[in-house]
Amino acid sequence: MDDGNMGGIYANAVDSIKMGIEDYAQAEETPARALSAVRNFYAGLLLLGKELLIRTAPHANANEVIGVKYTPVPNGEGGVLYKSEGNQTIDFQTLAKRFKDFGIPIDIAEFAELNGLRNNIEHRYTEKSADALREAIGRAFPVTVAMFRQAGDHPSELLGPAWPIMLNVRGLYEAELARCRSTFANVKWFSKTVADEHLRCTECGSDLIEQRDATNTDQTQLSLVCRSCGAEPEWEDAISDAVDRALSGEAYIRAKDSGEAGPIFVCRSCDRQTYIDFEDLCAVCGENFDYERQCTCCSSPISLEDALDGFDEGLCSYCTYVLSKDD
Repeated sequence: MDDGNMGGIYANAVDSIKMGIEDYAQAEETPARALSAVRNFYAGLLLLGKELLIRTAPHANANEVIGVKYTPVPNGEGGVLYKSEGNQTIDFQTLAKRFKDFGIPIDIAEFAELNGLRNNIEHRYTEKSADALREAIGRAFPVTVAMFRQAGDHPSELLGPAWPIMLNVRGLYEAELARCRSTFANVKWFSKTVADEHLRCTECGSDLIEQRDATNTDQTQLSLVCRSCGAEPEWEDAISDAVDRALSGEAYIRAKDSGEAGPIFVCRSCDRQTYIDFEDLCAVCGENFDYERQCTCCSSPISLEDALDGFDEGLCSYCTYVLSKDD
């Protein structure tokens, strides 16, 4: 698509992404540019997402497609129409939902990290290093390409000199990431969840973390170093972080939909929030908590939550409560 034929939102999206990549390239020598790189790149992706929504419903009013607030007005036939109210447009959270509603097959999960960083930069501050900010932008490059292709364009045709920068950065990042992850290839993890999730630096959030001795197979003997910030995180902390990243979403859904606890619990052995119910073990210490699964009084099942809370005498929480009242 020729730049001169682009609509306003699309043109602004492309310009913002270009500026973000320019800031990105300069941030290595001028770290402060990493902050504007996040702002500009994030703004460009959000605008690009809005453009995709508009293109999916080309005959609709664009303001109604990307609006946030709507008000009902009579349609003259006894029913109502919903008109957008005000100038507020969708944010990241609404964009993700609207992508799903509009059938746009793009996972914008990597965009979520930029959203959090941008909010911190705009409203508070961020303790992330310039390298960590640049890495977060690099992780969002694939979704950027996917969104351009969904729009029917190739980013190389629109981004000009910014495109080879993206390719080079992504290539270098993926090569370094593969090298770092290869150092864990022989580790015998207690938890498959951790093995699938991969570790991150608990200091800067970088994925570029490795173990010093690539021949080590023992999880409890891991010696970690971050190739982004140089930190040496404790392996227990890194595994706790991996469990949280992997399962906190499911924990939220369980609590919201059914009021149930899990799938993560505090381990009675190491006192970390890393006991995984569906694996029946602790991801950090490997402890397998053996308990009576059925109440000896009423035959009701005893939940893991009750057992971990101390109801491990073969009675469910209700029978324990009843017996305590009798005392």
